[in-house]
Amino acid sequence: MNVNTLNALPWQDAMRWFSQTCAAEKWASMMTDKRPYCDVADIQNHGKAVWETMEKDDLLQAFAAHPMIGDINSLRSKYASTRALAAGEQSGTADADDATLYALKEKNEAYLARHGFIFIICASGLPATTMLQALENRLNNSTEEELNNAAAEQIKITCLRISKAINS
Repeated sequence: MNVNTLNALPWQDAMRWFSQTCAAEKWASMMTDKRPYCDVADIQNHGKAVWETMEKDDLLQAFAAHPMIGDINSLRSKYASTRALAAGEQSGTADADDATLYALKEKNEAYLARHGFIFIICASGLPATTMLQALENRLNNSTEEELNNAAAEQIKITCLRISKAINS
């Protein structure tokens, strides 16, 4: 899709398009309303500005749309509608050894239990060991700090998905 096509889409179709880049409904709605856009950078800049206005429930809604890092069953089934845009985001886990995958699963479950939402990281291009190290480093942070960390990672993911969707 190109920017002109996105700008010309009926509202519901544009909303669906933005929802594939970030599952926070309020964000997708606001992005749909802000059309027309000039180019990918314009969409991303608006996306970042709109993301800054999101509240905790919006953040949690976006986070909930992600599969848990390393959870293969979740990767295959959860939110299949974003599969094309999310392809490769966790490819670093594909070559991970069993011990690393097990540690990712174990630490992810501990993170979820501690913070109430899954660990969010912009995993594109990262090996599983780097994701695991980041998870271990962030696990004992306060939930407030992790909401901020996860929100920062979420907008990175969203911007990558926007770029991928417009340039594909």
